[in-house]
Formats: sequence, structure tokens, C-alpha cells
Amino acid sequence: MLYTIAVVLVLLWLLGLISAYTIGGFIHILLVVAVILILVRVISGRSPL
Repeated sequence: MLYTIAVVLVLLWLLGLISAYTIGGFIHILLVVAVILILVRVISGRSPL
């Protein structure tokens, strides 16, 4: 489920890069949160897949 959320956030981030800059900041914050969650999961020793 974590990876599904991460993929959705990455897609929204890409959409933010293409669309107007007003929502881009929020999308970039969400992307950073997704990357941090993935790193915490990998560092904690759980399987990434």
C-alpha cells in the first residue's frame, strides 16, 4: 500500500511540473514525504517490494 501511495504522489508531482506552478510546491512536499517513507521502510529492514 505504501508503494501505491508513492506512485500516486510521483504521478501528481509530474502533473505539477507540467501544470501551473501554484500547486507545484504542494506536490513537491508530497513527493518528499513519499521518498522519506520509502527510505524509512528500507532502512527499517522491510522488503521494498
